[in-house]
Formats: sequence, C-alpha cells, structure tokens
Amino acid sequence: MTDKTENLYSKFLFIWFGQFISIIGTGLTIFSLGIYVYQQTSTASSYVFILMCVFLPPLLLKPYGGVLADRYDRRLMMVVGDLGATLGLLFIFLIMLRGNIELWQIYLGIATSSIFSAFQEPAYKALITDLLPEAQYAKASGLMQLASSAQYLISPFLAGILLTLIDIEFIFLIDISTLLIASSIVIWVRKTLGRTAIKQSEQNTIADFREGIQEFSKNKGVVNLVITTMFVLFFVGLLQSLFTPMLLNLTTVKTVGISQSICATGILIGSLFIGVFGSKNKHVKTLSISLFISGIFFANLGLSTNIIFITLAGFTFFATLPFINTSIEVLIRKNIDNSKQGRVWSIISTITYLGSIVAFAVAGFLADKIFNPLLELDGLLVETAGLIVGAGKGRGIALMFIISGLMISMIALFIWRNNKIKILEDIEV
Repeated sequence: MTDKTENLYSKFLFIWFGQFISIIGTGLTIFSLGIYVYQQTSTASSYVFILMCVFLPPLLLKPYGGVLADRYDRRLMMVVGDLGATLGLLFIFLIMLRGNIELWQIYLGIATSSIFSAFQEPAYKALITDLLPEAQYAKASGLMQLASSAQYLISPFLAGILLTLIDIEFIFLIDISTLLIASSIVIWVRKTLGRTAIKQSEQNTIADFREGIQEFSKNKGVVNLVITTMFVLFFVGLLQSLFTPMLLNLTTVKTVGISQSICATGILIGSLFIGVFGSKNKHVKTLSISLFISGIFFANLGLSTNIIFITLAGFTFFATLPFINTSIEVLIRKNIDNSKQGRVWSIISTITYLGSIVAFAVAGFLADKIFNPLLELDGLLVETAGLIVGAGKGRGIALMFIISGLMISMIALFIWRNNKIKILEDIEV
C-alpha cells in the first residue's frame, strides 16, 4: 500500500468513525421512540409505522439524492444529509418539552430526519469509489456493514440503560450530537483533501436521473443481481417485522432483548472478519454459498420453541449477511462507471429496499389473518405443518420463517446458475 493510499484510507476511517457513532445515535432514537409509542398505544401497528417513516422517505427520494451526489461534492452532500437530519429530531424534542406530543408529530419528525438520509447515503456509498482503490472496496464495505450493525447491536442495549436514567427527550439530544460530530469530521476531511473535482453536468436533474437508469439497466448482470436482492430483502423484511412478536409468545421482554443482541452480534463478527481480512475474488461463489447457508439458518428460526436454539439460528443467519452484502456491493461497484455511481446506487437502493417496504406492509396481515390462524390449536395445519413447528400462539410466524428461509436458499441456486451474474466477476477495473 502506497503512502497516498494509506493516507486516503486513514481519511476514510475518520469518516467511517463519524458515521459509526451517528448510526448508534439514530438507533437510540428509533428504539426509544418505538418503546414510547408502543407504551402509549399498546398496538404493534404504531410501532411498524415508525419503521415505515424511517424507510419509506429515503426509498422515494434516493434516486434524486443519487443524482445530486453525482452533480455535487459527495462529502458536502453527506454534511447536508447529517445536519438536515437534526431538524426532525429538534422538532420532536421541542414538542416533547412542551408536553402532550401526538403520534402524527412523532411520525412527522422521524420522516423529516429520514428524508435527509436520501441525500446522505448515496453520497456515502459513492465516496468509497472516490477515495479508495478497488483492492480496498471489500474492506471498506465490511467496515460500513460493521457500522450499520451498531444500530441493532449497541443502540438497543444503550437505550435500555439510558431510558432508566434520563427522559426520552434527551435521547434526541444525544442523537443530534452524534450527527454534529459526523458532520464535523467530514468537513475536516474535505478541508484537508480539498474539494472533489466534479464535472458539472449540462443536463437537468431529470436527464441525469434518466442517464442513471440507463447506466443501471444496460448491464443485465447488475439488473439480475439487484432484482434478486430485492426478493431476498422481502423475506428479511418479514423477519425484521415479525421476529420480536414471535419471541414474545415464547419468553419475557428481557430475554427477547438479550436474544436480539446476541443475534446482531453475528453481523458484527462477519463484518469484522471482512473488515480485517477482506474478501476473496470469487464473489459470485461467495454470494451463492453464503446466501444458501443463510436460508437454512433462517428456516431454523421456525423449527423450535427453544429460545437458545432460536438465538443460535439467528446469530448464524446474521453472521452470513456481511458476506452476502459485500459480494453484492463489490460486484456492482466494479461494473458501474464511477462518475455515475451516486445516482446508480440510489436507484439500486430504491429497488432493493422496495422488498423491505412491501414486507413491512404485508407482514402483519400475513401473520394475523393467514398463518397464525392456520396453526392455532384448532387450525387447519395443526395435524400437518404443526407436527414440525408446533401449534399455538405465534407458530404461524414460525412457519413463515421456514418458508422464507427455503425461498432464500432457492434464490441462491438461481444466482449460482445465472450466467449474466457470473459475468460480473470477470470485469477488470
């Protein structure tokens, strides 16, 4: 590694650290607000709507954010995204200080903060290609996934402690502080390295967006890979929505929290491994094998009512995700023109996260109206599927997990045999 490369990688690590702590702050807010809203309403739908406010605005706006990330300095776009996210948090904080905050005000504040992530995330993803050589892509991707895991591994644990010591209003101040720190680091790096030279487009935003679609769609291997990822994220979205309700039918709230933290540790271990050792060149092979294994572990979540077995299955499932995500990111990154990566990544994020949004929208209906009734004590599947997953409250969700896991393993076989995806491996940059 040359001195210049080392310097750029060290600057990336500074930026990564800032994003790491801001992700922890965001996780504190999401977890704390979820608890607050559920305690106020006692309905799962109010909690799910928090997730919708977090994920839906970025889904709708990321394509535009990606265009801006290609038209302007990506580090500047990250600063705008982080600082803008503080506005929604300040809104909730001030309303709570006045008392009698209503649900719509909470949802509005969270949605406002989420809107700015539509500008921050595409710029952050594309920034890797600006700063680092291809040999560092996998390590950087692994570290980014490590930071993302903090929202599920560190934030719930910290929030549980902090909520016993301080009022929820001050959680928002902590989140705001982390965003300010992240912005300050990016500003410092931008000042140190200088502004990124951007070739200003003579086209309007719509033309730039159309060009991003063309860049994305012209590579059939990338299209195949992204559409496949969307289906995988649909099943992962079902897990994200229904894992807690299933566990609450089996054990206490405290044990549920411990179980989820242990499961999230799997992401940490996998991300650390990739961040330290990188990833081999056989990314399609790694993706297929990791995805197939993850499907088996996913299915195991529904096979038992033993919390230790479920937690172990969850840990191993989450441990495979960094290998899957890194393989997908490297395959896409090396096949997309750097000058268009901001808008292309935003399009890719929009398509893939559509799977999660659809899962959030249908998970409650599928569980409450279809699968759970089938495995109640007098349900139609008690004498068949019930012999495998058991009968009683929440076992329909377990059946959903088994089916979802098997579907993910089938998707892995599709990738293994897809020649258009295999060609992505052969591109040299």
